[in-house]
Amino acid sequence: MRYEIQGGNFPVLICTLENGEAMISEGGGMSWMSPNMKMETTSNGGLGKMLGRMMTRESLFQNRYTAQGGAGTIAYASSLPGEIMAIEIAPGRECICQKSAFLASTTGVELSTFFQKKFGAGLFGGEGFIMQKLSGNGTAFIEIDGSAVRYQLEAGQQLIVDTGHVVMMSATCKMDVQTVKGAKNVLFGGEGLFNTVVTGPGEVVLQTMPTMKLAQSIQPYIITGS
Repeated sequence: MRYEIQGGNFPVLICTLENGEAMISEGGGMSWMSPNMKMETTSNGGLGKMLGRMMTRESLFQNRYTAQGGAGTIAYASSLPGEIMAIEIAPGRECICQKSAFLASTTGVELSTFFQKKFGAGLFGGEGFIMQKLSGNGTAFIEIDGSAVRYQLEAGQQLIVDTGHVVMMSATCKMDVQTVKGAKNVLFGGEGLFNTVVTGPGEVVLQTMPTMKLAQSIQPYIITGS
């Protein structure tokens, strides 16, 4: 499989598959493809995996696209302004992503549900109790809201992040929350009551414009019927 990412702030992933190669994506993810790409809708793991994907805001079923009779092309466009990032997944290099980050992958990558073990991180961290886990072996592609900024954390090294900015981290990282200190900071600082704390070792990918903040930014300009 060969790929390229085009489109600037409105990116699209274009993959070229050799005869017999296949890609997996969520339902409705395909933007365009060559005529020799065969689509097969699959539960890809049974009822348990289907329900797990639903809880991470993905579709119940996944689509497998296979090139037949020669090389084929398939494209997946991003749903919001931002970036598309390629991640190499292998045993010992599993990743945890925000809900709905998954765009597509080679067939060796497994998409499953990851549950936050710490109550506070799930309830107040902004990323929620349920996230996505990418494991197996292959290349996965995720959507980034805005631009991506990558950090490599050493063991015990921490990064304090505002709600919603963590899009991906290595499975070796830990996530928790901490309270913003000082009543004046809480009331007038505009940063809320809690921040997310990510502890290494591992890689952390942050996004500059989470969907919720984008919606809040444009909401005053939306004309309603009321």
